[in-house]
Amino acid sequence: MNASIRINLLKWLIVPLLFINFIGAGLTYWLAWSPAQTAFDQGLADTAWALKSRLRGTDNFGKIVIDLPPQAEQVLRVNHFDLLYITVRDSAGKTMIGDSDFPPLQPPASLDEPLAYDGAMKGEAIRVISLKTKIGLETISIGVAETDRKRTEIRAKIFFTLLLLEGFVTLILVGIVWLAVTKGLLPLKKMQSDLDARNYNDLSSVREDDVALELRPVVNAVNGLLSKVQMDASARQNFLANVAHQLRTPLAGLKTQLEWLIHKHVNDQETAQSGKLMLSSTERMIRQTNQLLVLARAEPGQFENVALESVELNKLIEESVQHFVEMASRKKIDLGYELHSIKVLGDQFLLRDMIDNLIDNAIRYTPEYGAVTVSCVHRSGQNVFSVEDSGAGIAPSERALIFNRFYRLSDQVAGNGLGLAIVRDIAKDHNAEIVLSAGIAGKGTTFSVYFPD
Repeated sequence: MNASIRINLLKWLIVPLLFINFIGAGLTYWLAWSPAQTAFDQGLADTAWALKSRLRGTDNFGKIVIDLPPQAEQVLRVNHFDLLYITVRDSAGKTMIGDSDFPPLQPPASLDEPLAYDGAMKGEAIRVISLKTKIGLETISIGVAETDRKRTEIRAKIFFTLLLLEGFVTLILVGIVWLAVTKGLLPLKKMQSDLDARNYNDLSSVREDDVALELRPVVNAVNGLLSKVQMDASARQNFLANVAHQLRTPLAGLKTQLEWLIHKHVNDQETAQSGKLMLSSTERMIRQTNQLLVLARAEPGQFENVALESVELNKLIEESVQHFVEMASRKKIDLGYELHSIKVLGDQFLLRDMIDNLIDNAIRYTPEYGAVTVSCVHRSGQNVFSVEDSGAGIAPSERALIFNRFYRLSDQVAGNGLGLAIVRDIAKDHNAEIVLSAGIAGKGTTFSVYFPD
């Protein structure tokens, strides 16, 4: 499966960015939660220090005096969100004041250095501050703990706020990367559009000035290929023209000899019939050879505008029509024309070939007792040459195909499929436009060639 440049660029840009964004989100979460956790721990530590301040020296019996009235203890335990637990224990671990079910305290590393850690009490997670201190000669352990409700709520708010923020940032990053990749690929898309817009026979080099620096090696490779194709096309056209030209003379001689042979043996029916068949085949070969020669001359890449001159189009049409009178008569076709005096700029030899091909094509595809009308008029500011027939017509799906070389609508009609390809090339050489439409009352076909005025 061919890889997409766009997908590869997006993959190599978005995936690392998302990974970095994920790491950044984790660090941001830690930076936001860590100070909050420290502040909460400091509040618990202050409660532990407040308990320490309530401890006095030993009395006459050697016991530590605890100055913590119920009201003061109630003040210490005040918390609107969590449950607060306290305990004060002697060196033997005996609870002196506070919650007797307070879990065992983890000893801090040194005296008067509070230790914060997580624990559990009464089936609920708690945060514990453990403080060890000296009161006289006695080592006292102070524990203060609170449930994690407030911390959990604050942590959830930080997490979801950060999640929304990171989601928004991720969408922006993806959008920026997508836009950047799209913008970056525009030169490649423009180059593709320019090449797609070219005519099939346009083999001129692609301009390097119009492409990005990174695409110039590609342009150089394309231009090299176009140059090779152009040389091959030129050699092929020259070979085609030379072969067609070389065949014309011997074929014309063969036709003359066959006509003489038929005339000489006119009384010998078998010989005359055989001669007529050979003459018909020779005429077909001559026509195909002439069409190959015209095709080589009309090739847009071979055509030179300097050969254009003012041509009386109506006279060319009139001369051509005369050559098809006999052909139309054999099929009992009504061949008529309407000609107005019109001049166009063109090559009279190519224009005659175009006219001949359109008329010949119309007569071939029109059934017996049909009609073919040739016209030359000035219409809507343009000079229009039209050939209308009363044949079977051409399906819309085939109208774009009939101008391709060797494409034929029916195998029942003699031909080689080059006639309309020649018409297309000659029209293009003269900056003319071919319009194909249905004939009168939707029957048959009308070929119209619009020449610039």
